[in-house]
Amino acid sequence: MSTPTLPPLARAPREATQRSRRGLRGLLSEDPKHWAPQAALWVITTLLVLAHQGTVLTLAFPLLATVVGVWLYFKSPARYVGFMWWLWFLSPEVRRFADFAKGAFTPTSLIQVAPLVVTMISALTIVRHYRVLAERRGLPVLLILMGLAYAYLIGVASNGPMAATYDLANWLYPVLIGFHIMVNARDYPTYRKVVLDTFIWGMLVMGGYGVVQFFIMPPWDVMWMLGSQMNSQGDPVPLGVRVFSTMNSSGPFAIAMMAALTFVMAGTQRVRWIAGGLGFISFGLSLVRSTWGGWAIAMVLQLLKASNKVRLRIILGAAALVVLTVPLLTFGPIADRLGARLQSMTNLSEDNSYAARNEFYATFAATAFSDVTGEGFGATGTSTKLSNSNGDLGKYGNFDSGVMNVPFVLGWPGSLMYLSGVGILLARALRASFSLRDDKYAQACLSLAFATVGMIVFANSFVGTGGLLLFMGLCSILAARHHMKLERHRFNRLFTLQETSR
Repeated sequence: MSTPTLPPLARAPREATQRSRRGLRGLLSEDPKHWAPQAALWVITTLLVLAHQGTVLTLAFPLLATVVGVWLYFKSPARYVGFMWWLWFLSPEVRRFADFAKGAFTPTSLIQVAPLVVTMISALTIVRHYRVLAERRGLPVLLILMGLAYAYLIGVASNGPMAATYDLANWLYPVLIGFHIMVNARDYPTYRKVVLDTFIWGMLVMGGYGVVQFFIMPPWDVMWMLGSQMNSQGDPVPLGVRVFSTMNSSGPFAIAMMAALTFVMAGTQRVRWIAGGLGFISFGLSLVRSTWGGWAIAMVLQLLKASNKVRLRIILGAAALVVLTVPLLTFGPIADRLGARLQSMTNLSEDNSYAARNEFYATFAATAFSDVTGEGFGATGTSTKLSNSNGDLGKYGNFDSGVMNVPFVLGWPGSLMYLSGVGILLARALRASFSLRDDKYAQACLSLAFATVGMIVFANSFVGTGGLLLFMGLCSILAARHHMKLERHRFNRLFTLQETSR
């Protein structure tokens, strides 16, 4: 009797690598139901932009995106996650194209709702797999959901149902995506491939466009900056803008680039170094210092956690990235902008943003940490626009600290449940990572998770793009560990059956 064949756990990374290296031919050889709906959405979007049908695009894009999202959720759950990320990457730019085609800036647009709606489709996973919440692996998610439910009830009473519901969605959807990945652990290799492909190719698109934006500054982006009064993004002129590429502002864009540059070291795509070079330049030109520090933390953690073999690859990859980008970073306008920003990090006494944050911490800390009940959802951020009749930001519309945002909004009861859940996820992911030392994607996810938590001093990284990376990363590690156990159990069963049949 022959010995049992290699289990899928060992074969999957090699097969995924081979598929990634086939590039476009590999994509077209896959089942059309996986890529045709997404391709149709972007083709229709492009045609409407070229035809200057901005009004039609504003209505059609969120509808079509939702239909594609539902289709992928049921037909290809892993590719649904990739599609969700593409919407967060590109929807802001689609909105700007629509406004430009209409010839006027619109303060609110249905297009910006598309990524949120598609992401919230993952709430179906909670409904379909609610029993997991009663299991050991689902306990942290249950604690987090209980904390959010508490803040929602307080928010409805204090700030109104509209503001509270909008804010709840921003806190909730990162947790839903993480839970979606965790319960689909059997397909972990597919999720890993989809996420890596999405971020590498996304970095190529967004990084390249970011360079164009810095040197040319397209008119649709100028319209967006002037209409939205994005004064913090620099001047809407060539060489004067803080790059935000296809996203709404430099903050979310820089976080996405931080993740992509971390995933470069785990990718196998042939285009990854070109994408990395463009992404690194645009990442620098975003001038978001907190994400620069976050990326440094992620890289150090990757080196510390990886095996010797993987560590060598990371070092060689980082060296290749430096060789590709240093000549461009020393170019006149780029060097001037980066030099001025780096100098501000060493001369904090003249840094206005640093002084403002220090003053905010000093004056508001007592209020944030002594509010036992909490203000509830809708009390801070853009959701405050929905709690008044004039649509303006409320008193705490600009809240530049995640450390104080959590207790101020969730209160002590909500913070205890929410942070306990996040802490358990972090501890379990860290412990699981020791058995996944050769899984470069899992190590990159762990690095990103801790880097994201470290950035909470500067902004609430539990929500938005940062929150998606945090919960996707932690739950991907747990899914990798669970997948390993399932495959080991399956292999042992096959081996036992073969032994007993002799």
